[in-house]
This record gives sequence, C-alpha cells and structure tokens, in this order.
Amino acid sequence: MSNAQIVMRADTGAARPHTGEVERKLGALELAWGNGFVRKTVIIIFLGIVWEAYGRYLDNPLLFPTLSDTLVTLADRVADGTLPLRAWTSLKVLLMGYVSGVVIAAVLTILAINTRIGTDFLETMTAMFNPLPAIALLPLALIWFGLGNGSLVFILIHSVLWAVALNTHSGFLGVSQTLRMVGRNYGLKGLSYVFKILVPAAFPSILTGLKIGWAFAWRTLIAAELVFGVSSGQGGLGWFIFENRNLLDIPSVFAGLLTVIIIGLTVENLIFRTIERRTIRKWGLQN
Repeated sequence: MSNAQIVMRADTGAARPHTGEVERKLGALELAWGNGFVRKTVIIIFLGIVWEAYGRYLDNPLLFPTLSDTLVTLADRVADGTLPLRAWTSLKVLLMGYVSGVVIAAVLTILAINTRIGTDFLETMTAMFNPLPAIALLPLALIWFGLGNGSLVFILIHSVLWAVALNTHSGFLGVSQTLRMVGRNYGLKGLSYVFKILVPAAFPSILTGLKIGWAFAWRTLIAAELVFGVSSGQGGLGWFIFENRNLLDIPSVFAGLLTVIIIGLTVENLIFRTIERRTIRKWGLQN
C-alpha cells in the first residue's frame, strides 16, 4: 500500500462524522417520574402500605387500626354526613380567624414599612408574641369570649398574625434598592408604592408567610377543639376525634385524623401550589 493511500484512508477516518447518540427519547416511566405529583403519590402509597402492614402486624384495632379499616370507617362517616358536617364547622371558624389574621398582619406591615414607629412596634410585638403558643392563650380566650367561636377565632388570629407579618415584613426589607428607586422615580407613594412595587417583589416571602400561617391555624384549631369544640351543640373535627376517643372507636379517631391530613394536603397542593405556579414561578421569581 502506497503512502498516498495510507494518508487518504487516515484523512477519511478523521473526517467521518460522530454517529453516537446525542439525544435519547424518554420512556413513559421516566416522563411520569419527572412529574412531582406522581412522585408524591408514590410516597403516599408507600406510607399507606406501611400503615396497613403495621396495623395487620399488631392486630389490635383498639391500639392501631389498619388503613383498610380506617378507610371503611371514613367512607361510612362521609356517607352518613357526619365528617362533612364536622369538617365544614371547623373550616368556617378557620376561615374567619385566618382572614382576620391576614388583614391585621397586612395593616401592621404597611404601617411598619412606612413609619419608624410602625417598624419598632411590629418588631417588638413579633418578638413578644410569635414564640407564644396560641393554645396557651386558650384559658384567657375562654374567660374573655366564652365557650364558642369567639375564643377559637381569637387564638386563630394569634396563630396567623405574627407568622404572616414577620414573613411579609422580611420580604419588604429584602426588596432591592433598584426597584425602590424605580417606584420613587414614577412618583409612587403610600399604598400605591406598596402594592405596585413591594408586594410583587416580596411575594415569595408573603406566600411563605401565608402557608405557615395556614398550617399554624389549622393545627391550632384542631388542638383547641380537642379541649373544647362544642358551639350550639355541634363541634368540629377536633371534637369528633375527642368524642370517638372517649367511645373507644379508634377507627373513627383515625378517620378524623385522616380527614385533617386530607384537607391539609388539598389546601397545600390545590390552592397554594396554584397560586405559586401562576405568580412567582410565572414571574421567574422561583425555579
């Protein structure tokens, strides 16, 4: 073989394009696993299997009923209207306390961002009352407002107020000076400056505060109803759990607890996730 032929073959090999796989089409399982909803569903199913297995291992319904027994009891209580009525009773009180707490937090935060005395007041009140468990105020609430929804709303406001105000104020303080200067250059002042500049920029922190406030309020309400929950002869989910505990109807107790969990998951994944997807993710404020 001549030198020319050797060089020609070497050049041909060097010029040959790379034929390796550059892009691979994902399979159905890989595409499904890339969905957060699917992964969370798998986790819930796994926890359900563990629950069922542990319940069957103990074989003691008075101590730890199986998931299947709990689901049957849950279906029965939903069918006879007991759980929907109790859940609605709790949610009505929760909404009153939650909305009131958010409104008061908004007022305090707006005052804090516009005045020095407002800032000092909010920081002092937050440092004093945010570490104080809401359930600790229940005895005072009973004395001041009596046995009824007023006491529940009072402690719910305490649960929501400081978490929302603290996160909102921190978010406002974290807004860049560039955005603040843009607002001032456009002549924005007062509420227009807050709602057109500060709120959109600090919305991730505000939404975090709303989520924390919701979680605090929900668990505080159930805990308070476990202590007292009867207003006009009808209690909420916490009282439903307490009643069935006294009757030793443990599957109903677990059905009540499962209802609390289902409502929490629904609010988190349908309401807050939707708000998050349509605001901060759409605006590019979060990955």
